[in-house]
Amino acid sequence: MAGDERAGAAGFDPERLWLRPAEPRRGRRPSFTREAIVVAAVAVADAEGLEAVTMRRVAAEVGAGVMSLYSYAPDKETLLELMVDHVVGELTVTDPPTGDWRADLKALARLQRAHMLRHPWLPAALSTRRSPGPNTLAVLEHALAALRPTGLDGGAKLEVFAQLTAFVAGHVGYEIAQAGAARSPGRAEAEARYLAAVAAEGRHPELAEALASAGHHAPSPDDTFARFLNRLVDGLDSA
Repeated sequence: MAGDERAGAAGFDPERLWLRPAEPRRGRRPSFTREAIVVAAVAVADAEGLEAVTMRRVAAEVGAGVMSLYSYAPDKETLLELMVDHVVGELTVTDPPTGDWRADLKALARLQRAHMLRHPWLPAALSTRRSPGPNTLAVLEHALAALRPTGLDGGAKLEVFAQLTAFVAGHVGYEIAQAGAARSPGRAEAEARYLAAVAAEGRHPELAEALASAGHHAPSPDDTFARFLNRLVDGLDSA
């Protein structure tokens, strides 16, 4: 961690972060707010990735000294918590569930996917444990309400929401990586030739059959996501 980052994850207090208002240190009132800090950090992450987000960089973006940020975000881990919950606030899940829990879960997953594609750093940020802030809790509340018709107990419903979010994050991470690889000249063609050569060797008959039946036209990212999502959600009946 860079020299201006404080390692405070071990002492992270979600109650203090989410249930108590941010209060600056005594002295002259700063010319920025915690929200301004978070907005600046999100803008940096959207443009350059999480690696570019440091307390020093964010302080420069809001025109402040590094030390003045610590009253609002005492370390980068806390800043990341604030960033995640801030962007989750963009998800519009105000409509009540329809009563069709499968359709409601799929609709939520599609919203999550579009949201993560707008913020490509988010899947990686969600890969470690996060404390649910107010915006995240609102989405969770919607998902739990959508799952009420299933009759699952509370623990199982929480697991389903976690599984759904993890699936979307993992899939979007894969989509982003594939999009990056596609920008490499000749990469897709080279991989296709390689797999064709492997199939022709005859040592992998199952793979050869799968490649032959897959056809030559790759499905669109939307179709692929929908197919995987259907398998996940429709399979919950037997879980």
